[in-house]
Amino acid sequence: MGVTPVPATGRQGVATPPTGAPHPIDPASATIRNLLTETRRYPAPAAFAAQANVDATWWDRAAADPIAFWAEQANRLDWAVPWHTDHSWQPAETDDDGVLSVPRAEWFTGGMLNVAVNCVDRHVAAGKGDKVAFHFEGELGDRRTITYAALEREVNRAANALTDLGIVQGDRVVLYLPVIPETIIITLAIARLGAVHSLVFGGFSAEALRFRVQDTGAKLLVTTDGQFRRGQAVPVKAAADEAVAGVDAIEHVLVVRRTGDLTPDIPFTPGRDVWWHESVDLASSVHEPAFFDAETPLFIIYTSGTTGTPKGLVHTSGGYLTHASWSHWAVFDAKEDDVHWCTADLAWVTAHSYVHYGPLSNGTTSVIYEGTPNTPHPGRHFEIIARYGVTTYYTAPTLIRTFMTWFPEGLPSEFDLSSIRLLGSVGEAINPAAWVWFRENIGAGSAPIVDTWWQSETGAAVMAPLPGVSTLKPGSALRALPGLTTHVVDDHGRPVPFGSGGYLVIEGTWPGMARTVWGDPERYRDSYWARFAKQGFFFSGDGAKYDDDGDIWLLGRVDDVINVSGHRLSTIEIESALVAHPLVGEAGVVGVTDARTGEAIAAFVIPAVAPAADLGDPAVWLAARDTLELLLRAHVTQSIGVVARPRELFVVPDLPKTRSGKIMRRLLGDIVAGRALGDVTSLQDDTVPGRIASIVAASRQS
Repeated sequence: MGVTPVPATGRQGVATPPTGAPHPIDPASATIRNLLTETRRYPAPAAFAAQANVDATWWDRAAADPIAFWAEQANRLDWAVPWHTDHSWQPAETDDDGVLSVPRAEWFTGGMLNVAVNCVDRHVAAGKGDKVAFHFEGELGDRRTITYAALEREVNRAANALTDLGIVQGDRVVLYLPVIPETIIITLAIARLGAVHSLVFGGFSAEALRFRVQDTGAKLLVTTDGQFRRGQAVPVKAAADEAVAGVDAIEHVLVVRRTGDLTPDIPFTPGRDVWWHESVDLASSVHEPAFFDAETPLFIIYTSGTTGTPKGLVHTSGGYLTHASWSHWAVFDAKEDDVHWCTADLAWVTAHSYVHYGPLSNGTTSVIYEGTPNTPHPGRHFEIIARYGVTTYYTAPTLIRTFMTWFPEGLPSEFDLSSIRLLGSVGEAINPAAWVWFRENIGAGSAPIVDTWWQSETGAAVMAPLPGVSTLKPGSALRALPGLTTHVVDDHGRPVPFGSGGYLVIEGTWPGMARTVWGDPERYRDSYWARFAKQGFFFSGDGAKYDDDGDIWLLGRVDDVINVSGHRLSTIEIESALVAHPLVGEAGVVGVTDARTGEAIAAFVIPAVAPAADLGDPAVWLAARDTLELLLRAHVTQSIGVVARPRELFVVPDLPKTRSGKIMRRLLGDIVAGRALGDVTSLQDDTVPGRIASIVAASRQS
């Protein structure tokens, strides 16, 4: 078994629609309604298509033999020992006692490689040591350029220092670090030793960090004395100490001196704590790598845990690197002279694949930036693009919508973005209005946009346009990449007709997929494979729809779907309708309990132009609501239908967003329902929920 070939149609990558009579959809099933229609189309520019890495024939080649296709891509890497078996798969099957087995996949069995060698050493050996691996820019303006040769030396030092701290193959190391070069260096050093890394967002609470340290059984925590957040030096070490207090497995805490005298009185435990500059910086720059089996665990990445205990997803070395490397080369059309900027925090899976491993494996130059997009001013990202000549810019839809509110008249001419040739979107479905703004303002009206769909579980991109081939549709990731197959199905695993919505699933297996949940294989089975075990589908947890052409549009998490009088509506579509109005910059939509309809819609909108008054005064936002409410409710009714009209609409100065740019709709739901807010430490600005709560309270009193 393996990845099933794409069904034969006139257009590769699109599943064949049901034929004959319309496919019966169970009225009680969780089919999501397809409400919005987007008709704009953007064919691949001829000049781009002429030089693209991948053309339309790749879908046919992959469909003919998906396993052979992935073996071909694995051969792009350097292997110390060739593999003997391309792929093996034991699906989830029910035994005679009715017990569903835990599925097991392997790719490139018997092959041995070193991930760090593939990302650094081989480029130096090929004579590219002087090529820039990273341009780093700190929030306060400090800068550092690191070549591949310098990166090799730093990774070797870190590997030697880790060895001195007792780290060996299979040990787990947790990283609680900001976006700085040391994060890249230590991540690669851990991989070089065959140990397992788990990166934790530097804004998470001590409690969230402690869970990950305990769950992994980590021997080492790597952190900083402090971090820069929105222009301020913030102590971090005390939170790290709180997280590891009493954790027996922890032997050492390695500390990077980032903020120094700006965060005095940093706690330090002799015998346990070790300064980076007194260990890594003094270690030998020569290190002889070992090589490890393709299925050796590379990293554990935790899902957000907004509902229940976070899941530690395990990704292995050979298959994951194959998928990340090839998808970066194909989807981002990676060229020798590219300067690639993926804006994600290094702890998110986006950065694992498209900062740490994909670009480095392809010898690409990347940019990393420590700070927030508006520190010290809203044009910081565009300054960075101009300074380093960024050619590919990969960011989150929420940040794009934020730019729309910061620059309602378009970007000032002072920012030279002429180096941009390709744009990318990641994290959640992008609204068509934001997509078009992105292309017109940052892509000069011509740069293709690769709208990517994937998850922590998938390892790397699963659906995305191929920029030299695909006719782009604003808001759609279009279809599965070569070697992969996705479907939209109903509650029973049956394909829904084109023009309908349902659950997004992946058929078969692929190299980059998570192999298990750390310490809990049954949870892996139950979360992803049990629901559609009969069909052999991986359940993504996302809702999606087909358009009439069979291309796929994401509708958000199934948990984010709102059930209004039996109509299951996607928050993404309602938000898209709101953002399409010229008076709206951003929008967040949640479901709220309603005695008559079961659930109703509450919408939070940021105006395209902020009111000219005291923005901290709730009365300002109530006045703005009085201006916009009837207009926007009518606009949604016209765009989608009366069933999608918000019951409540709040005009707010900002939305609660994680540092990676995702809207935390859970917090909006808590505010509307009057519930106590959960952990807000991962927010860009943890004061936002309080301001929104004040506006909601004032609105309900008015």
